[in-house]
Amino acid sequence: MTEQNPYQSGAGDWGPGHPPGPSDTPPPGYGYPAAGAPAQGYGFPQQPPAGAPPMGGAPLISIGDIMVMGDQIITPAGQLPLRGAIWNATDMSHTEEKIPTHAIVLAIVFFLFCLLGLLFLLMKERKTTGYIQVTVTSAGRHHQTMIPAHGPETFPAIMGQVNYARSLSSM
Repeated sequence: MTEQNPYQSGAGDWGPGHPPGPSDTPPPGYGYPAAGAPAQGYGFPQQPPAGAPPMGGAPLISIGDIMVMGDQIITPAGQLPLRGAIWNATDMSHTEEKIPTHAIVLAIVFFLFCLLGLLFLLMKERKTTGYIQVTVTSAGRHHQTMIPAHGPETFPAIMGQVNYARSLSSM
């Protein structure tokens, strides 16, 4: 008589003390569909369905939390089609120019010694605050993102990215 492994599955044999049920299919395991067979592909991440377009490769462009990959626009709210998308950018930042406090103090201190201290009042400090708002509309859905402006050069840089995204949408 040959010994059989009690955990080896055969027709009607599901381990010690388990009577065969009405069907000879094993019960579904953790993470498997009810049919007992694994889903398409093994492991994580799951494979896309057979009819889905390929989404591999690196992103073509990323503007804030909006990313363009292949022929799709990927946002936190879902995917939008790239073809025919409408892109807009709005500059909601402003730059202030003022005389810094340390320049005023130096002008007062050196004014007492010589009139050259007044040259410290020519010092200027520029500070940019605010955001650049980028919106995309496609297939009746809308998404917007706000990108912080770190300097006066931020808006032209974002506009360059938006114009590239516009050219991808028109292809």
